Amino acid sequence: MEASLQTGLLGEIRVVVTERDTAIAHGSGGVPVFATPAMIALMENAALTSVARYLSEGNTTVGIKISSTHSAATPVGMEVTAKSELMEIDGKRLVFRVEAFDEVGRIGEGIHERFIINTDKFMKKIIGKGSRQ
Repeated sequence: MEASLQTGLLGEIRVVVTERDTAIAHGSGGVPVFATPAMIALMENAALTSVARYLSEGNTTVGIKISSTHSAATPVGMEVTAKSELMEIDGKRLVFRVEAFDEVGRIGEGIHERFIINTDKFMKKIIGKGSRQ
């Protein structure tokens, strides 16, 4: 475990919804509203950035699991904010509570897990997969 990581760390990321963030653009729906995959990516980004500065040099985190709801639609032009809170540290596994809000209210929430990795080792392993084919 990274020595300086503590539960309770908060993260927050904001974005204004554009056409490229819509369900149509993501291929996840047929209406021009904020896409569920875009909301999930924003939630992951809030979690990622909240712990990044506390990791040892050469380490980062990768998302390994998310369970979420997307309960309200958000139109193009509206701002969306994703928030995260580090709830549990289990060795290299980190568990976050994540939420997303637009200018009207909460649009989604869930639990997100990330795993601490060494970037170089991880990439060597992935590159090795490509050479076995």
